[in-house]
Amino acid sequence: MPFDFYHRQIRKKSDGGVMGDEEVKWDVWQKRRVFVREVAGKYGEVYKNLLEQPRVYQSEEIPFKGKKSRFGKILVNPQQNMITQLIEVHMDVIPPDSHGQKHGHMNSAVFFILEGEGYDVHDQERIDWKAGDACIVENACVHRHFAAGDKPARIIIIKAKPAFLFAHLLFQRIVEYPPDHPPAGYEDYWPEGWRT
Repeated sequence: MPFDFYHRQIRKKSDGGVMGDEEVKWDVWQKRRVFVREVAGKYGEVYKNLLEQPRVYQSEEIPFKGKKSRFGKILVNPQQNMITQLIEVHMDVIPPDSHGQKHGHMNSAVFFILEGEGYDVHDQERIDWKAGDACIVENACVHRHFAAGDKPARIIIIKAKPAFLFAHLLFQRIVEYPPDHPPAGYEDYWPEGWRT
């Protein structure tokens, strides 16, 4: 079933059922988040505060969240960092033979593959990628990231989601959640310490 931003969509679970009133398994998408925060005060104070913000954020200090089939951590966004209002940057790790959620949003996204290989499906078109590649998800595209190969895919995603939401371009939906079980051989996997 094609995704349509302007009409209600029946969302399917990975087991073929329909999402609705079932138990929430991915609470990361159920929690309150700040997409655009208030910037208030005297101009000189706001400006001084902005200049005092750190310019480097240590990714090791931010824990991964997720299930055994997909992990993620938000590195920069308006909720966590005072330095930006317009972009969001996060890291996803997907074990081999697994995938993230099938979803669509109005904003485009650029993602850079740090490690691993895999492919995306954008509006039913397969796009292969590998470590060192940058891939672009176009605006209003239904897509999903898949890891292939013999090691996890580590991806940095950069998007202007806060700016789109601020402009009331709110059409975003998860069409299908990721699997709630790990791929074979990754039952005890956790993605910390990837730089070592």
